[in-house]
Amino acid sequence: MTMKNHSRITEFVLMGIVSDPDLQILLFVLFFFIYSLTLIWNTGIIVAVRISTSLHTPMYFFISSLSFLDVWYSSAITPKMLVDFLADKKIISFLGCAFQVYFFCALGSTENFLFAVMALDRYVAICSPLLYPFIMNHKACVSLVTGSFVAGFVHSLIETGCTFRLSFCASNALQHFVCDFPALFELSCTDTRVNMLVLFTFALLVTMSSILIIFISYGYIIATVLKIKSVSGRRKAFSTCASHLTAVTLFYGTVFFVYLWPSTSMKEKSVATVFYTVVIPMLNPIIYSLRNKDIKAALRNIVYQKRFLNCL
Repeated sequence: MTMKNHSRITEFVLMGIVSDPDLQILLFVLFFFIYSLTLIWNTGIIVAVRISTSLHTPMYFFISSLSFLDVWYSSAITPKMLVDFLADKKIISFLGCAFQVYFFCALGSTENFLFAVMALDRYVAICSPLLYPFIMNHKACVSLVTGSFVAGFVHSLIETGCTFRLSFCASNALQHFVCDFPALFELSCTDTRVNMLVLFTFALLVTMSSILIIFISYGYIIATVLKIKSVSGRRKAFSTCASHLTAVTLFYGTVFFVYLWPSTSMKEKSVATVFYTVVIPMLNPIIYSLRNKDIKAALRNIVYQKRFLNCL
């Protein structure tokens, strides 16, 4: 990772997902629709949790934090991708690429840590319900979310700093629709083995530490729930975890495929990246609100109040 002069390349060309112009227009319409829903649904959850006193609990605080994160996570990637669908040349400056990589990695890492925090919240709620209000007080919740953001942004700073110490002096064509570490490594004319080791090690540590917390938390949760004699009680306890488990499975499945599966081709990585940066932020509010009567009721109240105010 010797420092080199980066002046040879001042911009990168993003090759995109597809090259067919007609298909690009179709994808523009599709992803514009997905991005619009992402903003609307996640903002709706944030507003609902904010103004509905019945949702002023740790669980909904973490859900609204996830929605806040997903708005920015999707916005770090999707607007540039939409512009590129309609552009003749899909160009991003060297500095723009560095910023995109940094925020892309930072927000993704933060989401990773936030999923672990949400698993801990469910563990305390189910395994220590009497102590739950004292352990998961407002200060603790804010500290956990803040810690997730700090850890995610520090992790990204290390990864991005190591990557942009490389020299890019060969081609400037990135075989991707976004600036990402594996695609950048392919363009480097210096040895990337140390960078790949750093990326793999940090991705493994960040991902596996969070997954370990989630597995341990749900191990205790399952053991506690199975002790409940009432079938309805078990069902209610498991239902509070179902949404989180669904979101975790979708997120970690694609992250593992992109960063920890060595034989994955760059084309396959691009498709998987679309899923967890564009599609999953849209799906998360559906996952968390579809089976949640409190959030659905709060959202209905917001809609009805808005209509009422418009009538006035």
